[in-house]
Amino acid sequence: MANQAPAMETSEYRNPFPAYPTYPQYGVQVDHNNTGGYRPPANLNGDQSSDTSPKPVLAGGDGPARPDGPDTELWPDLRERHVNMIGFSMTLGVGLFLSSGKVIFIAGPGLAVIAYLLTGSLMWSTMASMGEMTALFPVKGPTYEFVRRFIDESVGLACAWMLWLSCVIVAAAEILAVTEMFKFQVDPDYLESVGYPEKTVEWKAGLDADPALWVGIFLLVELIINLVPVRIYGRIEYVFGCAKICFIVALILINTILNARQEGHESRFWTYQYPYGFSTREFIVKAPVDGDPVVWKGSLGTVAALWTAMVTSFWSLMGWDVILLTAPENHDLAREETVKLSSRKIALRVMLLYALAVFTVGLNVPYDDEGLRNLTINGITGGHTSAFVLAAIRGHVRFLPHFLNGFFIFSATTTGINSLYASSRLLHAIASLRDAWPRWGWVQSIRSRLEHTRLGVPMNAVFASWSVAFLAFLSTKPQSAEILGRLTTVASTATLIVYALNCYTFLLFFNELEHVVAGDRDTELHITGSPELRNQYRRSHNRRYPYHSHGQWLRALYGMVFSVLMIFFQGWRSVVPPFSASDFVASYISIAIFLVLTAAYFFKTRGFDPAGWHIRAERFDGLGSIGPVVVSDPHDPRRPACSICGMAHRRGQIVWPEGQGQYGQKSLAVLEWVWTWMK
Repeated sequence: MANQAPAMETSEYRNPFPAYPTYPQYGVQVDHNNTGGYRPPANLNGDQSSDTSPKPVLAGGDGPARPDGPDTELWPDLRERHVNMIGFSMTLGVGLFLSSGKVIFIAGPGLAVIAYLLTGSLMWSTMASMGEMTALFPVKGPTYEFVRRFIDESVGLACAWMLWLSCVIVAAAEILAVTEMFKFQVDPDYLESVGYPEKTVEWKAGLDADPALWVGIFLLVELIINLVPVRIYGRIEYVFGCAKICFIVALILINTILNARQEGHESRFWTYQYPYGFSTREFIVKAPVDGDPVVWKGSLGTVAALWTAMVTSFWSLMGWDVILLTAPENHDLAREETVKLSSRKIALRVMLLYALAVFTVGLNVPYDDEGLRNLTINGITGGHTSAFVLAAIRGHVRFLPHFLNGFFIFSATTTGINSLYASSRLLHAIASLRDAWPRWGWVQSIRSRLEHTRLGVPMNAVFASWSVAFLAFLSTKPQSAEILGRLTTVASTATLIVYALNCYTFLLFFNELEHVVAGDRDTELHITGSPELRNQYRRSHNRRYPYHSHGQWLRALYGMVFSVLMIFFQGWRSVVPPFSASDFVASYISIAIFLVLTAAYFFKTRGFDPAGWHIRAERFDGLGSIGPVVVSDPHDPRRPACSICGMAHRRGQIVWPEGQGQYGQKSLAVLEWVWTWMK
């Protein structure tokens, strides 16, 4: 029966799982006896006899065999827990700690929480869009590969470089932020005004040292950790991520306790009493050096403040997509629904913890506090202006401001490490695309070197990305705080472009799936008329579809529109008189870079004759070798029971045992569910 999926044995439930996209030349198939997943044969028509090449087989979850050929492949040594913490650690840099105070100053504590939730909804929608496509087809470089396939080849290649640019800028910006935080000095007059028990709060060694010293030290730390084998790197990042989660939870508890110590109704957020009110009374649009500040009041000021707060908070939330970039090194990619669970875990953790952190610190620091006052458009200052540090000072807690600033430095360093990891993996993936590079011999030689790996680590790509991070030496400039802010703005706009394109890609992807189910793509996917094979692409009423979210089409549309609006109104304050050329360039130069790259790739492949211009989008062509990924029906009696709760179910779901009693089994089901979502 050439048109049917291969029959499964009734005595043993064996389920070939999706191929690791890193090893297409080996045709890697993964075989699990305990996860309940099923992947159709490579040619999608049920004929497995046409491919007789040797295939490394993973049995029992030991990982795919490492290739014996050229050293151009990454090693899949990261576990699911490593990937989850890499994603969280990448997101939680200094954006929350240094920018949240600015957001509160701009919009007020209540609108600040709303701003973080709204911006988080953008990230949530975008991550779900990219996650669903990656779950169905675990391709290499999913953040740009689907754009290349469904929009246009030139757009996808430009998208790849934009994301790489964003990552290397973040790696540099985090180190630059470290130098700002070493300049830790709280104004003595401020300490006296709030009654702090010490006369000075400063790091004299940091103030006296040359910023270039800190840049050199922390750049070296970034490099060393990124050169270790990925198995060790994953373990290090797991520790870093756990430490960050514990720290932000502790911050929430500390600020809650500080607020509870106050006398009744003195600083309760929910009374909306000035200056702890819900929103700011006036929005300072711009404060020129030689003129009066531009101030908007009323409803216009409130809306403008909320929008500016959302734009500012986006920097704090970037980095979720790194969990998709880890796919070639993800040992547990073969397990059912790893991509889905990872995408939802990071959304849940970041949005919940960020909202609670901003809410609780807003209870203790008035939005018009002099320490929060930041009138620059793109400037980001050091730890002494952090709302969390100011809350500790206003609460008269000794030594805590120093500890907080020290952890901020640790957080920035670890995010810089993650950014270098992400940029090196992106560059390694781009190096595997010959069309992404000029055809000149010396350029192709560089490309092949960047594709080379040692012990599974793309060391040349690491060094190349690391060299761009030397932008951090801009910290020696007098206006290092504004330089840091402008670098983050460039990275934010570049990332928003990638997100907008991926959301639009999902809309096209969604439409293409409907065509596949209708039988319009049989030739492209080599489907020989089998309804069963077409149904594998059906999103609704299909228990075997790997990642289905309700209303995902609307979420993708929402993410696309939201991203486009943020791109074009990122730097709106720079055009308010007096015009700020430097801030305008920082806000919109990423758009120019993207358009130039897209045009260059377009004309490279299609020439300058309009008669030869056409869209080059492969869509599903060639994807049949790695998908679609299909999970087993949770109601299939042959599906093995969970080893913890004893019930057959999809990961991340609770299935209650039938019958009365069963308290022990129900307790195990709850524990298994909690562990799945927390690890």
